[in-house]
Amino acid sequence: MVSSAEHNFGGVASAIGSVPHRDARAAAEFALASSPDLATIPSLPKRSPAESMIAQAVVGIRGVGLGQYGSIVVDSSVVDPLAPVVTDLHHDAFVGLRAFLDVADGRTGAIKWQFAGPVTLGLSLVRVGVPVHVAFDVAVRAVRTHLRNIHDHIATRLPNATQVVFIDEPMLGDLMDESFPIAPDTAIDLMSGAMAVLERDCIVGLHTCSDVDVTPLLAAGPAILSVPVTDSLVDVGPVLSTFLDKGGVIAWGAVATDGPMMATAERAWKKLSSLWCGLVQNGCDAMKLRQQSIVTPACGLALHTEANAEAIIELAEHAEFMHAAEHRMDGSRFREDRAEAHAGVAALGDLGGEQSQRGADQLG
Repeated sequence: MVSSAEHNFGGVASAIGSVPHRDARAAAEFALASSPDLATIPSLPKRSPAESMIAQAVVGIRGVGLGQYGSIVVDSSVVDPLAPVVTDLHHDAFVGLRAFLDVADGRTGAIKWQFAGPVTLGLSLVRVGVPVHVAFDVAVRAVRTHLRNIHDHIATRLPNATQVVFIDEPMLGDLMDESFPIAPDTAIDLMSGAMAVLERDCIVGLHTCSDVDVTPLLAAGPAILSVPVTDSLVDVGPVLSTFLDKGGVIAWGAVATDGPMMATAERAWKKLSSLWCGLVQNGCDAMKLRQQSIVTPACGLALHTEANAEAIIELAEHAEFMHAAEHRMDGSRFREDRAEAHAGVAALGDLGGEQSQRGADQLG
């Protein structure tokens, strides 16, 4: 089994997945250049709707196809949970993957890729008319099959590159609501079952762009938890502490991908450092928070321009920020260094306040 503990993720930045490029080779070159330590295989939904997350996932499912603009078309009479799923890697849905493997030929450094999770895919099938009891069985079978086949293809092309795989579950926001079509325990089992197909061969994480209770995600057993930076994470400090103590890694979605573009990383890093201080107060080990971390944009970048996508990834490049911040600490304060921030090395800024004192002291 590949363990995240074998890899030093502290100081590594990466992307989430989708990018706005229409040229697949340019997207691959961008992915490799912008996150060299953990390059992300891009998906290109602007190039083709077939590369959107759900469209990729339904490839090869009997009775499910793609309509105009990537919409799902279903013939419920032939959808069968026991039918074989075909992963057609020559399909238009995987152009970004094929281009990346061509450009990255010979790479030995770690790579990351992502795929729709079974809960999100199941919900998408329910919404287009597939019965609940069929939709989630179909979804978990399809996701497991695609994960296995994509992994094996990448391993054949890049045999010396460690694979980090994020299973993407953006539709978990209402998981604890009574209206959710499956019980939380069932959702946990589905996510766990999807991860199990790969956890012996690579590092598998769960990603969500939603501000959700992370407890069900952690119960599924990921090696990496990928979530946006929100104040609510402080409340689950003890749960995150246990996860870190067991060697888990947290991918912090520190750079917002909605709203106005940030000119520098200062605001993102103040928010992240403030969160870390709160987590230390709630029992997390400061060193583990810093070492067992990846920093990413909060979500994919497909809705941005190429220039904005490049700027957002640059903001997420945090290795220099974190090392520089360690040397700039003075008690509870991360001092701002405007010259380095202007050069692309953002200061963490002033944590300030008695509430942050204990966390900042430990982080120092």
